[in-house]
Amino acid sequence: MQKRFVSIWFRYLATDWFTHRQPSYKNLPLVLRTSSHGRMVITAANAIAVSQGISTGMVLADARALVQGLQVEDDQPDLRERLLKRIAEWCIRFTPVASVDLPDGIILDASGCTHLWGGEEKYIQFISNKIRERGFSVRIAMADTIGVAWAVARFSQNEVITIGQHTEALMQLPPEALRIEIEISERLHKLGLHKISQVISLPRQSLRRRFGQQFLTQLDKALGYELELIEPIQPTEPYQQRLSCIEPIATATGIAIALQQLLESLCTRLQQEQKGVRTATFTCYRVDRKVEQISIATNRPSHHVKHLFQLFEIKLSTIEPALGIELFVLEASNVEDHLPLQKKMWSEAKNLEDEQLAELLDRISNKVGTNTIHRYLPDEHYWPERSIRQTTSLQEKSTTNWRVDEPRPVQLLSSPVPIEVTAPIPDYPPMVFRYQGSEHRVVRADGPERIEQEWWIQQGQHRDYYRVEDESGNRYWLFRLGHYHDKIYQWFLHGFFA
Repeated sequence: MQKRFVSIWFRYLATDWFTHRQPSYKNLPLVLRTSSHGRMVITAANAIAVSQGISTGMVLADARALVQGLQVEDDQPDLRERLLKRIAEWCIRFTPVASVDLPDGIILDASGCTHLWGGEEKYIQFISNKIRERGFSVRIAMADTIGVAWAVARFSQNEVITIGQHTEALMQLPPEALRIEIEISERLHKLGLHKISQVISLPRQSLRRRFGQQFLTQLDKALGYELELIEPIQPTEPYQQRLSCIEPIATATGIAIALQQLLESLCTRLQQEQKGVRTATFTCYRVDRKVEQISIATNRPSHHVKHLFQLFEIKLSTIEPALGIELFVLEASNVEDHLPLQKKMWSEAKNLEDEQLAELLDRISNKVGTNTIHRYLPDEHYWPERSIRQTTSLQEKSTTNWRVDEPRPVQLLSSPVPIEVTAPIPDYPPMVFRYQGSEHRVVRADGPERIEQEWWIQQGQHRDYYRVEDESGNRYWLFRLGHYHDKIYQWFLHGFFA
Protein backbone atom coordinates (compact mmCIF):
# COMPACT_ATOMS: atom_id res chain seq x y z
CA MET A 1 0.00 0.00 0.00
CA GLN A 2 1.30 3.43 -0.98
CA LYS A 3 2.14 5.53 2.06
CA ARG A 4 0.41 8.92 2.23
CA PHE A 5 0.99 11.52 4.92
CA VAL A 6 -0.86 14.69 5.88
CA SER A 7 0.74 17.70 7.53
CA ILE A 8 -1.52 20.17 9.37
CA TRP A 9 0.04 23.58 10.08
CA PHE A 10 -1.48 25.78 12.79
CA ARG A 11 0.14 29.12 12.01
CA TYR A 12 -1.70 31.02 14.78
CA LEU A 13 -2.30 28.12 17.18
CA ALA A 14 -1.97 29.90 20.53
CA THR A 15 -3.74 33.14 19.57
CA ASP A 16 -6.54 31.20 17.87
CA TRP A 17 -7.12 29.38 21.15
CA PHE A 18 -7.37 32.66 23.09
CA THR A 19 -9.73 34.05 20.44
CA HIS A 20 -11.90 30.93 20.70
CA ARG A 21 -12.20 31.53 24.45
CA GLN A 22 -12.83 35.27 24.04
CA PRO A 23 -14.54 35.98 20.68
CA SER A 24 -14.11 39.76 21.09
CA TYR A 25 -10.47 39.31 19.98
CA LYS A 26 -11.58 38.12 16.53
CA ASN A 27 -11.22 41.51 14.79
CA LEU A 28 -8.49 42.94 17.02
CA PRO A 29 -4.68 42.64 16.97
CA LEU A 30 -3.71 40.13 19.64
CA VAL A 31 -0.30 39.06 20.97
CA LEU A 32 0.95 36.78 23.73
CA ARG A 33 3.77 37.87 25.98
CA THR A 34 6.30 36.37 28.36
CA SER A 35 9.15 37.69 30.47
CA SER A 36 12.66 37.35 29.06
CA HIS A 37 15.79 38.88 30.62
CA GLY A 38 13.82 41.46 32.56
CA ARG A 39 11.53 42.63 29.77
CA MET A 40 8.33 41.52 28.10
CA VAL A 41 8.66 40.00 24.62
CA ILE A 42 6.06 38.73 22.18
CA THR A 43 5.82 34.95 21.78
CA ALA A 44 2.82 34.78 19.40
CA ALA A 45 0.68 37.12 17.29
CA ASN A 46 -2.56 36.66 15.40
CA ALA A 47 -3.02 37.38 11.69
CA ILE A 48 -4.20 40.98 12.24
CA ALA A 49 -1.19 41.82 14.40
CA VAL A 50 1.21 40.24 11.91
CA SER A 51 -0.30 42.26 9.05
CA GLN A 52 0.45 45.44 11.04
CA GLY A 53 4.13 44.62 11.46
CA ILE A 54 4.17 42.62 14.71
CA SER A 55 6.47 39.57 14.87
CA THR A 56 7.51 37.09 17.51
CA GLY A 57 10.54 38.08 19.53
CA MET A 58 9.61 41.78 19.38
CA VAL A 59 9.70 43.75 22.63
CA LEU A 60 6.16 44.40 23.83
CA ALA A 61 6.79 48.10 24.40
CA ASP A 62 7.85 48.52 20.77
CA ALA A 63 4.77 46.62 19.59
CA ARG A 64 2.45 48.88 21.64
CA ALA A 65 4.08 51.95 20.07
CA LEU A 66 3.62 50.45 16.60
CA VAL A 67 -0.01 49.28 16.92
CA GLN A 68 -2.69 51.16 18.80
CA GLY A 69 -5.29 49.10 20.65
CA LEU A 70 -3.02 46.06 20.81
CA GLN A 71 -4.57 43.27 22.90
CA VAL A 72 -2.15 41.40 25.17
CA GLU A 73 -2.46 38.06 26.99
CA ASP A 74 0.05 36.16 29.09
CA ASP A 75 1.44 33.11 27.34
CA GLN A 76 1.06 29.78 29.17
CA PRO A 77 3.80 27.17 29.65
CA ASP A 78 3.40 24.14 27.39
CA LEU A 79 0.20 25.62 25.90
CA ARG A 80 1.06 24.61 22.33
CA GLU A 81 2.02 21.07 23.26
CA ARG A 82 -1.18 20.57 25.24
CA LEU A 83 -3.32 21.98 22.43
CA LEU A 84 -1.64 19.89 19.75
CA LYS A 85 -2.01 16.73 21.81
CA ARG A 86 -5.75 17.33 22.29
CA ILE A 87 -6.25 18.08 18.61
CA ALA A 88 -4.20 15.02 17.59
CA GLU A 89 -6.39 12.83 19.80
CA TRP A 90 -9.44 14.33 18.11
CA CYS A 91 -7.89 13.55 14.68
CA ILE A 92 -8.00 9.81 15.52
CA ARG A 93 -11.41 9.88 13.79
CA PHE A 94 -9.62 10.48 10.47
CA THR A 95 -6.76 7.99 10.82
CA PRO A 96 -5.51 5.49 13.41
CA VAL A 97 -2.07 7.18 13.42
CA ALA A 98 -1.88 10.83 14.49
CA SER A 99 1.25 12.46 15.88
CA VAL A 100 2.16 15.82 17.40
CA ASP A 101 4.65 17.81 15.30
CA LEU A 102 5.99 20.52 17.61
CA PRO A 103 5.84 23.46 17.74
CA ASP A 104 2.85 24.12 15.48
CA GLY A 105 1.76 21.03 13.55
CA ILE A 106 0.24 17.57 13.44
CA ILE A 107 1.18 14.65 11.19
CA LEU A 108 -1.39 12.07 10.05
CA ASP A 109 -0.64 8.76 8.38
CA ALA A 110 -3.53 8.70 5.89
CA SER A 111 -2.49 5.50 4.10
CA GLY A 112 -5.61 3.56 3.13
CA CYS A 113 -7.99 6.05 4.76
CA THR A 114 -8.94 8.54 2.07
CA HIS A 115 -11.38 6.32 0.17
CA LEU A 116 -13.73 6.50 3.17
CA TRP A 117 -14.25 10.19 2.39
CA GLY A 118 -14.47 9.81 -1.39
CA GLY A 119 -10.84 10.57 -2.32
CA GLU A 120 -7.83 12.55 -1.20
CA GLU A 121 -9.15 16.01 -2.09
CA LYS A 122 -12.40 15.48 -0.22
CA TYR A 123 -10.47 13.96 2.69
CA ILE A 124 -8.24 17.04 3.00
CA GLN A 125 -11.17 19.43 2.58
CA PHE A 126 -13.24 17.64 5.20
CA ILE A 127 -10.47 17.80 7.81
CA SER A 128 -9.76 21.44 6.99
CA ASN A 129 -13.40 22.44 7.36
CA LYS A 130 -13.81 20.58 10.66
CA ILE A 131 -10.75 22.26 12.19
CA ARG A 132 -11.72 25.72 10.95
CA GLU A 133 -15.18 25.24 12.46
CA ARG A 134 -13.42 25.03 15.80
CA GLY A 135 -11.74 28.38 15.32
CA PHE A 136 -8.26 27.39 14.13
CA SER A 137 -6.57 28.74 11.00
CA VAL A 138 -4.75 25.90 9.24
CA ARG A 139 -3.02 24.88 6.05
CA ILE A 140 -3.03 21.19 5.11
CA ALA A 141 -1.06 19.21 2.56
CA MET A 142 -0.77 15.56 1.56
CA ALA A 143 2.22 13.83 -0.04
CA ASP A 144 4.14 10.54 -0.21
CA THR A 145 6.58 11.59 2.53
CA ILE A 146 6.28 13.49 5.78
CA GLY A 147 8.95 15.94 4.71
CA VAL A 148 7.21 16.98 1.48
CA ALA A 149 3.80 17.22 3.17
CA TRP A 150 5.35 19.47 5.84
CA ALA A 151 7.09 21.63 3.22
CA VAL A 152 4.07 22.03 0.93
CA ALA A 153 1.78 22.97 3.83
CA ARG A 154 4.09 25.85 4.76
CA PHE A 155 5.70 26.98 1.49
CA SER A 156 3.24 26.16 -1.31
CA GLN A 157 -0.37 26.77 -2.28
CA ASN A 158 -0.93 23.13 -3.26
CA GLU A 159 -2.81 20.75 -1.00
CA VAL A 160 -2.55 17.30 -2.58
CA ILE A 161 0.67 16.16 -4.24
CA THR A 162 -0.05 13.35 -6.69
CA ILE A 163 1.45 9.97 -5.88
CA GLY A 164 5.03 9.79 -7.16
CA GLN A 165 5.30 13.55 -7.72
CA HIS A 166 6.76 14.48 -4.32
CA THR A 167 10.26 15.10 -5.71
CA GLU A 168 9.01 17.55 -8.36
CA ALA A 169 6.90 19.34 -5.74
CA LEU A 170 9.95 19.83 -3.54
CA MET A 171 12.24 21.28 -6.20
CA GLN A 172 10.71 24.79 -6.38
CA LEU A 173 10.56 25.31 -2.61
CA PRO A 174 13.14 27.24 -0.55
CA PRO A 175 15.79 25.43 1.56
CA GLU A 176 13.81 26.17 4.76
CA ALA A 177 11.25 23.63 3.55
CA LEU A 178 13.71 20.86 4.49
CA ARG A 179 13.22 21.59 8.23
CA ILE A 180 16.84 22.64 8.70
CA GLU A 181 18.40 25.08 11.14
CA ILE A 182 18.07 28.80 10.45
CA GLU A 183 21.84 29.26 10.26
CA ILE A 184 22.12 26.68 7.46
CA SER A 185 19.26 28.18 5.44
CA GLU A 186 20.76 31.67 5.76
CA ARG A 187 24.13 30.35 4.55
CA LEU A 188 22.43 28.73 1.53
CA HIS A 189 20.72 31.99 0.57
CA LYS A 190 24.03 33.91 0.87
CA LEU A 191 25.50 31.44 -1.61
CA GLY A 192 22.66 32.14 -4.04
CA LEU A 193 20.94 28.78 -3.46
CA HIS A 194 17.34 29.90 -3.11
CA LYS A 195 15.63 26.72 -4.27
CA ILE A 196 16.05 23.06 -3.39
CA SER A 197 16.50 22.26 -7.10
CA GLN A 198 19.73 24.28 -7.02
CA VAL A 199 20.99 22.36 -3.99
CA ILE A 200 20.11 18.83 -5.03
CA SER A 201 22.34 18.97 -8.10
CA LEU A 202 25.48 19.63 -6.02
CA PRO A 203 27.82 16.76 -5.01
CA ARG A 204 26.82 15.16 -1.72
CA GLN A 205 30.37 15.31 -0.39
CA SER A 206 30.41 19.08 -0.86
CA LEU A 207 27.03 19.45 0.83
CA ARG A 208 28.17 17.31 3.76
CA ARG A 209 31.39 19.27 4.14
CA ARG A 210 29.69 22.68 4.02
CA PHE A 211 26.37 22.03 5.78
CA GLY A 212 26.82 18.83 7.79
CA GLN A 213 25.27 15.36 7.71
CA GLN A 214 22.02 16.59 9.25
CA PHE A 215 21.26 18.59 6.10
CA LEU A 216 21.63 15.49 3.91
CA THR A 217 19.52 13.45 6.33
CA GLN A 218 16.64 15.92 6.11
CA LEU A 219 16.92 15.97 2.33
CA ASP A 220 16.85 12.15 2.13
CA LYS A 221 13.80 11.99 4.41
CA ALA A 222 11.90 14.45 2.23
CA LEU A 223 12.80 12.56 -0.96
CA GLY A 224 11.82 9.23 0.60
CA TYR A 225 15.32 7.75 0.54
CA GLU A 226 15.38 7.46 4.34
CA LEU A 227 12.49 6.20 6.45
CA GLU A 228 10.98 8.75 8.84
CA LEU A 229 9.00 7.37 11.76
CA ILE A 230 6.32 9.17 13.72
CA GLU A 231 5.21 8.47 17.28
CA PRO A 232 1.40 7.99 17.43
CA ILE A 233 -0.46 9.93 20.07
CA GLN A 234 -2.29 6.66 20.79
CA PRO A 235 -0.84 3.21 20.09
CA THR A 236 -2.86 1.45 17.41
CA GLU A 237 -4.26 -1.99 18.08
CA PRO A 238 -3.13 -4.64 15.58
CA TYR A 239 -6.73 -5.82 15.29
CA GLN A 240 -8.77 -2.71 14.61
CA GLN A 241 -11.56 -1.81 12.21
CA ARG A 242 -12.81 1.73 11.47
CA LEU A 243 -15.99 3.04 9.87
CA SER A 244 -16.31 6.73 9.03
CA CYS A 245 -19.67 8.35 8.32
CA ILE A 246 -20.24 11.08 5.75
CA GLU A 247 -23.33 12.10 7.72
CA PRO A 248 -23.43 11.74 11.55
CA ILE A 249 -25.33 8.72 12.87
CA ALA A 250 -27.79 9.51 15.68
CA THR A 251 -30.12 6.45 15.76
CA ALA A 252 -29.84 3.17 17.61
CA THR A 253 -30.47 1.28 14.36
CA GLY A 254 -27.61 3.07 12.63
CA ILE A 255 -25.23 2.33 15.50
CA ALA A 256 -26.19 -1.36 15.42
CA ILE A 257 -25.62 -1.54 11.64
CA ALA A 258 -22.17 0.05 12.05
CA LEU A 259 -21.26 -2.45 14.78
CA GLN A 260 -22.44 -5.36 12.61
CA GLN A 261 -20.29 -4.25 9.68
CA LEU A 262 -17.21 -3.80 11.86
CA LEU A 263 -17.66 -7.20 13.50
CA GLU A 264 -18.00 -8.92 10.12
CA SER A 265 -14.77 -7.32 8.88
CA LEU A 266 -12.86 -8.09 12.08
CA CYS A 267 -14.08 -11.67 12.42
CA THR A 268 -13.29 -12.44 8.77
CA ARG A 269 -9.68 -11.51 9.42
CA LEU A 270 -9.58 -13.41 12.72
CA GLN A 271 -10.94 -16.56 11.06
CA GLN A 272 -8.26 -16.39 8.39
CA GLU A 273 -5.56 -16.12 11.06
CA GLN A 274 -7.20 -18.73 13.34
CA LYS A 275 -7.57 -16.28 16.20
CA GLY A 276 -10.44 -15.17 18.41
CA VAL A 277 -11.46 -12.21 20.56
CA ARG A 278 -11.03 -12.27 24.34
CA THR A 279 -11.64 -8.56 24.97
CA ALA A 280 -12.95 -5.93 22.53
CA THR A 281 -13.98 -2.27 22.67
CA PHE A 282 -16.48 -0.40 20.50
CA THR A 283 -15.71 3.33 20.42
CA CYS A 284 -17.98 6.03 19.00
CA TYR A 285 -16.57 9.50 18.22
CA ARG A 286 -19.31 12.13 18.39
CA VAL A 287 -19.41 15.38 16.43
CA ASP A 288 -19.22 17.34 19.72
CA ARG A 289 -15.76 15.78 20.35
CA LYS A 290 -17.02 13.49 23.11
CA VAL A 291 -16.39 9.75 23.01
CA GLU A 292 -18.79 6.91 23.86
CA GLN A 293 -17.30 3.48 24.58
CA ILE A 294 -18.46 -0.01 25.53
CA SER A 295 -16.40 -3.17 26.07
CA ILE A 296 -16.97 -6.92 26.20
CA ALA A 297 -14.98 -9.97 27.32
CA THR A 298 -15.23 -13.65 26.45
CA ASN A 299 -14.29 -16.75 28.42
CA ARG A 300 -12.65 -18.36 25.41
CA PRO A 301 -11.46 -16.95 22.05
CA SER A 302 -14.34 -16.30 19.65
CA HIS A 303 -14.77 -15.02 16.11
CA HIS A 304 -18.48 -15.77 15.97
CA VAL A 305 -20.10 -12.57 14.64
CA LYS A 306 -23.59 -13.26 15.98
CA HIS A 307 -22.34 -14.12 19.45
CA LEU A 308 -20.07 -11.09 19.73
CA PHE A 309 -22.86 -8.82 18.48
CA GLN A 310 -25.18 -10.18 21.18
CA LEU A 311 -22.59 -9.36 23.85
CA PHE A 312 -22.29 -5.76 22.60
CA GLU A 313 -26.06 -5.49 22.12
CA ILE A 314 -26.59 -5.73 25.87
CA LYS A 315 -24.73 -2.42 26.30
CA LEU A 316 -25.66 -0.59 23.08
CA SER A 317 -28.46 1.30 24.82
CA THR A 318 -25.88 3.06 27.03
CA ILE A 319 -24.39 4.88 24.01
CA GLU A 320 -25.60 8.49 23.79
CA PRO A 321 -25.22 9.71 20.17
CA ALA A 322 -26.26 13.34 21.00
CA LEU A 323 -25.89 15.32 17.73
CA GLY A 324 -24.48 12.28 15.95
CA ILE A 325 -21.50 9.94 15.65
CA GLU A 326 -19.04 10.47 12.81
CA LEU A 327 -16.58 7.62 13.42
CA PHE A 328 -16.92 4.07 14.75
CA VAL A 329 -13.85 2.07 15.84
CA LEU A 330 -13.82 -1.58 16.89
CA GLU A 331 -10.63 -2.75 18.62
CA ALA A 332 -9.79 -6.27 19.76
CA SER A 333 -7.29 -5.47 22.50
CA ASN A 334 -6.80 -9.10 23.54
CA VAL A 335 -6.68 -11.82 20.89
CA GLU A 336 -5.74 -15.47 21.37
CA ASP A 337 -5.33 -18.51 19.13
CA HIS A 338 -8.63 -20.13 18.18
CA LEU A 339 -8.23 -23.60 16.78
CA PRO A 340 -11.47 -25.28 15.64
CA LEU A 341 -12.57 -28.23 17.77
CA GLN A 342 -13.61 -31.50 16.17
CA LYS A 343 -17.39 -31.86 16.26
CA LYS A 344 -18.96 -34.99 17.78
CA MET A 345 -22.14 -36.61 16.51
CA TRP A 346 -23.05 -37.84 20.00
CA SER A 347 -22.02 -36.38 23.31
CA GLU A 348 -23.20 -37.54 26.71
CA ALA A 349 -22.56 -34.30 28.57
CA LYS A 350 -21.46 -30.73 28.02
CA ASN A 351 -17.90 -29.77 28.96
CA LEU A 352 -16.11 -26.45 29.23
CA GLU A 353 -14.74 -26.81 25.72
CA ASP A 354 -18.27 -26.78 24.32
CA GLU A 355 -18.76 -23.60 22.30
CA GLN A 356 -22.43 -23.16 23.20
CA LEU A 357 -21.70 -23.43 26.92
CA ALA A 358 -18.86 -20.89 26.64
CA GLU A 359 -21.12 -18.46 24.77
CA LEU A 360 -23.82 -18.86 27.44
CA LEU A 361 -21.31 -17.95 30.14
CA ASP A 362 -20.20 -14.95 28.04
CA ARG A 363 -23.76 -13.63 27.82
CA ILE A 364 -24.33 -14.03 31.55
CA SER A 365 -21.05 -12.45 32.62
CA ASN A 366 -21.39 -9.48 30.23
CA LYS A 367 -24.94 -8.85 31.44
CA VAL A 368 -24.48 -9.14 35.21
CA GLY A 369 -20.75 -8.36 35.45
CA THR A 370 -17.47 -10.07 34.64
CA ASN A 371 -16.71 -10.72 38.32
CA THR A 372 -19.87 -12.68 39.07
CA ILE A 373 -18.85 -15.99 37.46
CA HIS A 374 -15.76 -17.77 38.70
CA ARG A 375 -14.08 -21.03 37.80
CA TYR A 376 -11.97 -22.98 40.27
CA LEU A 377 -9.45 -25.77 39.81
CA PRO A 378 -7.98 -28.12 42.42
CA ASP A 379 -4.55 -27.25 43.75
CA GLU A 380 -1.99 -29.52 45.39
CA HIS A 381 -2.39 -28.46 49.03
CA TYR A 382 -3.73 -30.15 52.17
CA TRP A 383 -5.21 -27.07 53.82
CA PRO A 384 -8.78 -26.77 52.40
CA GLU A 385 -8.63 -23.02 51.73
CA ARG A 386 -5.43 -23.58 49.74
CA SER A 387 -6.62 -26.68 47.89
CA ILE A 388 -8.50 -24.66 45.24
CA ARG A 389 -7.44 -21.78 43.02
CA GLN A 390 -9.33 -19.40 40.78
CA THR A 391 -8.67 -19.31 37.03
CA THR A 392 -9.70 -16.76 34.41
CA SER A 393 -9.76 -19.12 31.44
CA LEU A 394 -12.09 -21.95 30.52
CA GLN A 395 -9.27 -23.57 28.57
CA GLU A 396 -6.85 -23.99 31.46
CA LYS A 397 -6.37 -27.63 32.38
CA SER A 398 -6.20 -28.99 35.91
CA THR A 399 -2.83 -30.23 37.14
CA THR A 400 -4.38 -32.51 39.77
CA ASN A 401 -7.70 -34.23 40.55
CA TRP A 402 -10.49 -33.11 42.80
CA ARG A 403 -10.55 -34.98 46.12
CA VAL A 404 -13.63 -37.22 46.20
CA ASP A 405 -12.70 -39.76 48.89
CA GLU A 406 -14.13 -37.51 51.64
CA PRO A 407 -17.22 -35.25 51.54
CA ARG A 408 -16.55 -31.56 51.04
CA PRO A 409 -18.94 -28.63 51.69
CA VAL A 410 -20.75 -26.93 48.83
CA GLN A 411 -19.74 -23.53 50.23
CA LEU A 412 -16.24 -23.23 51.64
CA LEU A 413 -15.42 -20.04 53.54
CA SER A 414 -12.30 -18.22 52.36
CA SER A 415 -10.98 -18.37 55.94
CA PRO A 416 -12.31 -20.27 58.98
CA VAL A 417 -14.59 -18.37 61.40
CA PRO A 418 -14.12 -18.86 65.17
CA ILE A 419 -17.21 -20.21 66.99
CA GLU A 420 -18.18 -20.56 70.66
CA VAL A 421 -18.59 -24.14 71.89
CA THR A 422 -20.45 -25.33 75.03
CA ALA A 423 -20.49 -28.74 76.67
CA PRO A 424 -17.33 -29.99 74.92
CA ILE A 425 -16.52 -33.69 75.05
CA PRO A 426 -12.92 -34.90 74.52
CA ASP A 427 -12.25 -36.08 70.95
CA TYR A 428 -15.89 -35.54 69.96
CA PRO A 429 -17.68 -32.74 68.10
CA PRO A 430 -19.39 -30.06 70.23
CA MET A 431 -22.93 -30.67 71.42
CA VAL A 432 -23.82 -26.96 71.09
CA PHE A 433 -22.07 -24.11 69.23
CA ARG A 434 -22.84 -20.44 68.68
CA TYR A 435 -22.39 -18.81 65.25
CA GLN A 436 -23.28 -15.18 64.43
CA GLY A 437 -25.31 -14.84 67.61
CA SER A 438 -27.43 -17.96 67.01
CA GLU A 439 -27.19 -21.16 69.03
CA HIS A 440 -27.06 -24.48 67.16
CA ARG A 441 -27.69 -27.81 68.92
CA VAL A 442 -25.93 -30.74 67.21
CA VAL A 443 -28.09 -33.85 66.67
CA ARG A 444 -25.85 -35.77 64.25
CA ALA A 445 -22.10 -35.78 63.61
CA ASP A 446 -19.48 -37.65 61.64
CA GLY A 447 -15.68 -37.55 61.87
CA PRO A 448 -13.04 -36.71 62.67
CA GLU A 449 -11.00 -36.21 59.51
CA ARG A 450 -7.52 -35.06 60.48
CA ILE A 451 -5.70 -32.65 58.15
CA GLU A 452 -2.11 -31.88 59.07
CA GLN A 453 -0.48 -28.49 58.75
CA GLU A 454 1.80 -28.02 55.73
CA TRP A 455 5.09 -27.65 57.55
CA TRP A 456 6.95 -26.51 54.39
CA ILE A 457 4.68 -23.44 54.25
CA GLN A 458 4.24 -22.63 57.94
CA GLN A 459 4.39 -24.30 61.35
CA GLY A 460 1.21 -24.93 63.30
CA GLN A 461 -1.27 -27.41 64.76
CA HIS A 462 -3.34 -29.96 62.90
CA ARG A 463 -7.09 -29.76 62.33
CA ASP A 464 -9.75 -32.35 63.21
CA TYR A 465 -12.79 -31.80 60.92
CA TYR A 466 -16.39 -32.92 61.74
CA ARG A 467 -19.55 -32.92 59.64
CA VAL A 468 -22.39 -31.93 61.95
CA GLU A 469 -26.14 -31.38 61.60
CA ASP A 470 -28.23 -29.20 63.89
CA GLU A 471 -31.84 -29.72 64.95
CA SER A 472 -33.04 -27.54 62.02
CA GLY A 473 -31.42 -29.86 59.48
CA ASN A 474 -28.60 -27.50 58.53
CA ARG A 475 -25.22 -29.16 58.04
CA TYR A 476 -21.85 -27.57 58.83
CA TRP A 477 -18.17 -28.35 58.51
CA LEU A 478 -16.42 -27.68 61.84
CA PHE A 479 -12.90 -28.34 63.03
CA ARG A 480 -10.91 -28.26 66.22
CA LEU A 481 -7.45 -26.74 65.98
CA GLY A 482 -5.00 -28.81 68.01
CA HIS A 483 -5.43 -31.68 70.50
CA TYR A 484 -8.22 -31.56 73.07
CA HIS A 485 -5.82 -32.29 75.93
CA ASP A 486 -3.62 -29.31 74.99
CA LYS A 487 -6.15 -27.02 76.76
CA ILE A 488 -5.40 -24.34 74.11
CA TYR A 489 -7.55 -25.74 71.33
CA GLN A 490 -10.15 -23.66 69.48
CA TRP A 491 -13.19 -24.47 67.34
CA PHE A 492 -13.89 -23.01 63.85
CA LEU A 493 -16.64 -23.12 61.22
CA HIS A 494 -15.21 -23.63 57.73
CA GLY A 495 -18.09 -24.49 55.40
CA PHE A 496 -21.73 -25.38 54.73
CA PHE A 497 -23.12 -28.60 53.23
CA ALA A 498 -26.21 -28.67 51.04
